[in-house]
Amino acid sequence: MLTDLEIAQSAHLKPIVEIARDLGLEEDDIELYGKYKAKVSLQVLEKLKDRPLGKYIDVTAITPTPLGEGKTVTTIGLSMALNKIGKKSIVCIRQPSLGPVFGIKGGAAGGGYSQVVPMEDFNLHLTGDTHAVALAHNLLAAFIDNHIYHGNALRIDPFTISWPRVVDVSDRALRKVVIGLGGKENGIPRESGFDIAVASEVMAILALTTGLRDLRERLGRIVIGYNVEKKPVTAEDLRCAGAMAVLLKDAIKPNLLQTLENTPCFVHAGPFANIAHGNSSILADQIALRLSEYVVTESGFGADCGMEKFMNIKCRYSGLAPDCVVMVCSVRALKMHSGKYRVVPGKPLDPALAEEDVAAVEQGAENLVKQIENARLFGVPVVVAINLFATDTDREIRAIEKIALENGAYACAVSEVWAKGGAGGRELAEAVVRACDEPKNFRFLYPLDIPIKEKIEIIATKIYGADGVVYEEGVEEKIRRFTEFGWDGLPICMAKTHLSLSHDPRLKGRPRGFRLPIKDIRPAIGAGFLYPLCGEIRTMPGLPSEPAGNKVDIDAEGRIVGLF
Repeated sequence: MLTDLEIAQSAHLKPIVEIARDLGLEEDDIELYGKYKAKVSLQVLEKLKDRPLGKYIDVTAITPTPLGEGKTVTTIGLSMALNKIGKKSIVCIRQPSLGPVFGIKGGAAGGGYSQVVPMEDFNLHLTGDTHAVALAHNLLAAFIDNHIYHGNALRIDPFTISWPRVVDVSDRALRKVVIGLGGKENGIPRESGFDIAVASEVMAILALTTGLRDLRERLGRIVIGYNVEKKPVTAEDLRCAGAMAVLLKDAIKPNLLQTLENTPCFVHAGPFANIAHGNSSILADQIALRLSEYVVTESGFGADCGMEKFMNIKCRYSGLAPDCVVMVCSVRALKMHSGKYRVVPGKPLDPALAEEDVAAVEQGAENLVKQIENARLFGVPVVVAINLFATDTDREIRAIEKIALENGAYACAVSEVWAKGGAGGRELAEAVVRACDEPKNFRFLYPLDIPIKEKIEIIATKIYGADGVVYEEGVEEKIRRFTEFGWDGLPICMAKTHLSLSHDPRLKGRPRGFRLPIKDIRPAIGAGFLYPLCGEIRTMPGLPSEPAGNKVDIDAEGRIVGLF
């Protein structure tokens, strides 16, 4: 079997001008970055404003396992399959962070015969958007310390500063640092740290903005800490937001690429799916929906994380509503959710996972049932996609289909897009088309005009299945202050583990009988949400003992090797 990189490098790519032309875009609508990638001008939105919207599909999944459920593969493959059955389709996905690319996960352009290409460009620098985000973020960090050094006219309390530096490399040694050492000329010493660039609020803003003016206003609302009177201090107060917007003037434009089968793909923004909302940009979706009959996008992690935030945060700010949810699962992932099998990243799989075990599938399917229930809370039909592996048996597949249909799924289809590309997703595509034509009653999980605690408790009980919420010391006081500041009208972006429906990554399947702990709550006022922390959330990953980057190299002809 060829590697993903070998498959991608053997693909026949069309010049991106042809991909754009097939969409109806003209030369002035795009800005070329070489032969196979381009940025799309935001002026296209005004040009296409009278066109009807296409159907909007969100691909999500059961609670992730170290095995992976094939969510990105399915997203890309479904879009290609829709084109195979005669529909005009575009896929919209996030740009990956270089931290995971060179760390434990590797690339994120799909896999097998359902990939976005050029795969190397996609996984590496692409058009430099993440670098622009990091630079804008770090400019604000520099302005903060410079302001304090030059007299601190805003009377910022250094102990409340919550704006770190960022870099797009996994580097645990930078999580906690002391800056300003070496004498007075080097600034005022204080404790700080680094996050990975995609965890920056600036990245969340890029994904949620609806235009250049909106971007500028959101950047101005970023809260970096508090003054000695405990009032918030913003990027606007520091007179930095305008310069940050200038640095992002090109990054705000969606990137246009293609799949292995020349299906158009918008790649734009890459916010974390636990600390932030984990979805690609509103702007890419808005443009794609005017250019195509069907738009397939993807939410990060499981339905309890990325999909919930897609519905309650992204759709609120975009004004868009999905027509269908695709819930991805796999036989072996459901087996792991039974609790019978333990899987550790980087270690050999239990050979028993490849053997038929219908009972384990049925037990682990409790997680699938809950995630179907979660999607249906928003009034949208759910199609379950079983990402097929060669070791799956007919009895295991039939068991999943029966459980899915008995528990509210509109349809259930086997997907073979990894092995067969778009042709392996015809059944899934046809089910999605039918589901998109079904009546729907899209609704948010909660209104914005209820108290912060009530919103948190609705998510905890309805989405996670918690019996209630426990607020640790100081959290309720913060909620009271946030309410005084007028931030209680914002949506909630829960920061919790993606490895369980609960706050505890060890609890698989469908956990019951737990109360969700809220350890802290923080503001992301520029992005437009509050994020309660339900545990220790790492915003700077570390590298494993054998990083994926060890295998990456370049040959004498300039071809990249070893990348995923």
